[in-house]
Amino acid sequence: MASVDLAEMEGVYKRFGDTTALDGFDLRVRRGELVALLGENGAGKTTAISLMLGLQTPDAGQIRMFGLPPGDMEARRRLGVMLQEVFMAPELKVRELVTLFASYYPDGHDPDEILRMTNTDSLGDRRYGLLSGGQKRQVQFAIALCGKPELLFLDEPTVGLDVQARQGLWDIVRKQVDAGCSILLTTHYLEEAEALADRIVVLAKGRVVKSGTVKEVTQSISTRRITCTSRLTADEVGSWPGVAIAVVENGSLKLTVDHAELESTVSRLLERDNTLGDLSVSQAGLADAFVKITQENRL
Repeated sequence: MASVDLAEMEGVYKRFGDTTALDGFDLRVRRGELVALLGENGAGKTTAISLMLGLQTPDAGQIRMFGLPPGDMEARRRLGVMLQEVFMAPELKVRELVTLFASYYPDGHDPDEILRMTNTDSLGDRRYGLLSGGQKRQVQFAIALCGKPELLFLDEPTVGLDVQARQGLWDIVRKQVDAGCSILLTTHYLEEAEALADRIVVLAKGRVVKSGTVKEVTQSISTRRITCTSRLTADEVGSWPGVAIAVVENGSLKLTVDHAELESTVSRLLERDNTLGDLSVSQAGLADAFVKITQENRL
């Protein structure tokens, strides 16, 4: 069966004074896929989401949600939204909030079902204003699922969550996609995008500069990752030709190196440090690809 575009943005422009937020931006989200929209701060991600939700209007270009204009009530009833900045009545209990939002939809989830589904049932009788930041994010996620959305917007959903809570949210997200829900995810946690996304869209200066599966995006750059134990410092090695990134993590020196300089970098490591150990070379990951792609598009 042919894929169906639930969200479409074509040739979209948006300016704020002298600042161009979106510059001929194109995006499609198909049924049953998770798209990770990545970019540095100011790349245009939040503007794109605001336009799709009908919170702002484009200066030029076309936007359709389920084939309808953004903000159309019929389209909005098919959406779930979790934004970065959210205000909820602090005096209401979590179950009361979930019940309230579920009532906005003609065929929403039962509130107790939502609380169980999102592992927030233990928070049901607590007042929202007394929750921790991470607990509030979990409740906001639960509310985003109240209407059984066909398309779910998740804007930095795991900020403030501990590792266990983040993994739990990932599991729920995967189940939503398996059930046919489409998701547009923005995140600064690149391991999150790598773990969840069917497709990656990298945004820079309001334009799409790279798009594809995680594998396609990582393989599009001619870089490799070198990992080793060494007495050399990251600052020293980071100044070598072809070394884009040099960091020390958990006692290991990790380098992102242009493929053309790979052999010379390994030779130099061995020459400069006769205690070098645990040397390995692998294809660069999404984080490495993202850094290289965004660096190339800053000029």
